[in-house]
Amino acid sequence: MRLLLLLLLLLLHLQIYAPTTTARTVSEYEALLSIKSSITDDPQSFLSAWNSTTPLCSWTGITCDHTGRRVTSLDLSGLNLSGTLSSDIAHLRYLQNLSLAVNQFSGPIPASLSAVTSLRSLNLSNNIFNSTFPPQLSSLKNLQVLDLYNNNMTGGLPLTVVEMPNLRHLHLGGNYYSGKIPSEYGKWEFLEYLAISGNELEGSIPVELGNLTKLRELYIGYFNTYEGGLPPEIGNLSDLVRFDAANCGLSGQIPPEIGRLQKLDTLFLQVNGLSGSLTPELGILKSLKSMDLSNNMFTGEIPTSFAELKNLTLLNLFRNKLYGAIPEFIAELPELQVLQLWENNFTSTIPQALGQNGKLAILDLSSNKLTGTLPPNMCLGNNLQTLITLSNFLFGPIPESLGQCQSLSRIRMGENFLNGSIPKGLFDLPNLSQVELQDNLLAGEFPVIGTSAVNLGQLSLSNNRLTGSLPPSVGNFSGVQKLLLDGNKFSGSIPPEIGRLQQLTKMDFSHNKFSGPIAPEISQCKLLTFVDLSRNELSGEIPTEITGMRILNYLNLSRNHLVGSIPAPIATMQSLTSVDFSYNNLSGLVPGTGQFSYFNYTSFLGNPGLCGPYLGPCKDGDVNGTHQPRVKGPLSSSLKLLLVIGLLVCSIAFAVAAIIKARSLKKASEARAWKLTAFQRLDFTVDDVLDCLKEDNIIGKGGAGIVYKGAMPNGDHVAVKRLPAMSRGSSHDHGFNAEIQTLGRIRHRHIVRLLGFCSNHETNLLVYEYMPNGSLGEVLHGKKGGHLHWDTRIKLLSDHDEPCQSKSLNKFGDGVDIVQWVRKMTDSIKEGVLKVLDPRLPSVPLHEVMHVFYVAMLCVEEQAVERPTMREVVQILTELPKSPSSKQGDSVITEPSPHSAATAALDSPSSTAKDVPKDHQQPPPADLLSI
Repeated sequence: MRLLLLLLLLLLHLQIYAPTTTARTVSEYEALLSIKSSITDDPQSFLSAWNSTTPLCSWTGITCDHTGRRVTSLDLSGLNLSGTLSSDIAHLRYLQNLSLAVNQFSGPIPASLSAVTSLRSLNLSNNIFNSTFPPQLSSLKNLQVLDLYNNNMTGGLPLTVVEMPNLRHLHLGGNYYSGKIPSEYGKWEFLEYLAISGNELEGSIPVELGNLTKLRELYIGYFNTYEGGLPPEIGNLSDLVRFDAANCGLSGQIPPEIGRLQKLDTLFLQVNGLSGSLTPELGILKSLKSMDLSNNMFTGEIPTSFAELKNLTLLNLFRNKLYGAIPEFIAELPELQVLQLWENNFTSTIPQALGQNGKLAILDLSSNKLTGTLPPNMCLGNNLQTLITLSNFLFGPIPESLGQCQSLSRIRMGENFLNGSIPKGLFDLPNLSQVELQDNLLAGEFPVIGTSAVNLGQLSLSNNRLTGSLPPSVGNFSGVQKLLLDGNKFSGSIPPEIGRLQQLTKMDFSHNKFSGPIAPEISQCKLLTFVDLSRNELSGEIPTEITGMRILNYLNLSRNHLVGSIPAPIATMQSLTSVDFSYNNLSGLVPGTGQFSYFNYTSFLGNPGLCGPYLGPCKDGDVNGTHQPRVKGPLSSSLKLLLVIGLLVCSIAFAVAAIIKARSLKKASEARAWKLTAFQRLDFTVDDVLDCLKEDNIIGKGGAGIVYKGAMPNGDHVAVKRLPAMSRGSSHDHGFNAEIQTLGRIRHRHIVRLLGFCSNHETNLLVYEYMPNGSLGEVLHGKKGGHLHWDTRIKLLSDHDEPCQSKSLNKFGDGVDIVQWVRKMTDSIKEGVLKVLDPRLPSVPLHEVMHVFYVAMLCVEEQAVERPTMREVVQILTELPKSPSSKQGDSVITEPSPHSAATAALDSPSSTAKDVPKDHQQPPPADLLSI
């Protein structure tokens, strides 16, 4: 009986567990093939070796143990893979390391991963994983590294991770986690790295974080918005080396307990609402190398305790409310490389020993109330790159030593009372890209330029007391985009060598004493959009060559001694939005077509010989700009009779002509009359729209038209796109009808709304809603910009026969437009594309990049006839060359561009891609905020 009972129990056991014991076992080989099948795109065929013909342990990314039978590591990072992570990952039971970083994996993290209990390192960073963190992963008790940086994870910060007792490294930053930081995050015993920056967290910072006594790096800022300030318990993190709580809404004072962080070398608290005086205990942090407290509301003076920061390389205190003198001990800090104190209320003089440590690289003291002279040895070690002291009360000469500062790239010292002459050799410095010395008291002549000044992009000497002639060597500024010499006493003729400035976009020589004719060579500067030669002593006629400047937007020749007529072809210059010919000796008929149909009559005042609309009728001989000589002496009776008869005939002829002219003027008036067509109820008139067409309102321009930003009477902002003027009788409307028909009836959250359009017989204006933040730049460089990997960035193809006419003129860096910058960086050869490649792209197919770059350079050829049509662009792009090799060498793994020593110091806490969100890895020079 007992034996029978035992048999029944055995049968029952087999019945219950039959599904488990009979289930098919998934081998590691099959699991890996399942993982491969879930990968939808492998553009470089890195996983082509994952097949039955090669041993499993030799597959790409696979590492096995010493027996050669167990997979211990799977590393597919940076291979540009797309797809999901197969749940069969659970069958790699001996896996210790899993890295899928820097790819395009999407979907949720599979909960089955919890079965891989031997896992020690899990890196899924820089992908598109979404949903919440699976709670099942709490079973990964051996996990030491968990990196989910820069994904699309949502929900609250996961509590599951608290149940992983051996965690050393936890990175949850760059996601969409919300809510508060759990107080349980203070429980880890061994945690050394914690990053939760770049999320949407709120609430107060829990005091429990002070329990993480082994913590070495803490990143909690960027896009998070906390209540209150830093808890004093931060001072308990005795091993902390790097602390970044920038841009996260902190308020109150820095707690004095921060002085207990004796190992701290980096402290970033910028862009917050911290207030009060600078905590003196900061001076106790003798290991500190980088301290950024900028963009807060600190008051008071720089504490004397800062004199003890002997290891400090970077000190940023700009945009606060600090006052008093800049202490002399600042100049004595032996390692100081970056000092930025701009936009405060500092007074007194600049420490004269500044720069004598031989390491100073970036100095920005602008927008204070400093007086006195400039320190003489700022470039003693020849490391100085950026020198900005604009908008102070400085006087005295510019130190002659700056003329030998080979490292100098940017110098901005405008809006002071500097006198003396420009140091010899300053404009010849090989790395110099920007010089601003405007609004000073500088005297002397324009220095002769050597041949090494090829990198200078912007030169502003406006409103000084400079004299003499402009030397022909000015043509050596081959890379200059802005040349501003207005408000000086330059004399002599404008040298013809000015035509060699092929990159020049803005030229302002107004308010000088230039004489002689306008150099026709100016027309050779094909990129010029702004020319101001007003208030000089120029003579002669307006050169007709300027009509060949196809993108010229602003032309001011007023208050000179110019003669002759306004060249009629100027009316065909569709890019012109503002002209001024007033107060010269011009004569003849003012063009009344094209752009001239809506220029204000004030642009032609002060020229008694000019005639036309608003200026009065033309006299005999004035139409062509000539004057007939007067007949003097007595007239015979017969001649008088003939004269009377002639006058009668002329009167009749004039009467007939007047009728014809009146009808013509009526038609012209009708042509210039504007009509507003609205696609919805509008609270503005056509006059309100026309008021937007001002030079200062331009926000974009190109072959397709010019875009202005304008404010309507009700406070709303609009964007007005002025399409190129149509010649009379032209059947080509430059895409106007197509754009109207499409956009006028579309309502979509991803498409800007067309509110209406204004038109006359010659010009069309499209009125859009203005979008202040919705731009491609935000998508590329905003918080989630890193998700736009190479495949996502390929151009949307369209079928169109119009030539590519746009050229980007947005400023790129220090007064440089992006087209010219790219040409300069790459020498216009496709192999040079690596110099301009987005450093955030982790892995790209080099042959594809070069091909797309080649097409892009075709589309920005200076001559429209040399640019391909969109049909041709589509054809070229769809014929991407195949990879010359399937090896990994065809893919380039990009790294952030090398920084200068000073910038490296600025970025020291975030020099790797894991530390902070991508848009904070390579910040622009902070002093750009002061422009």
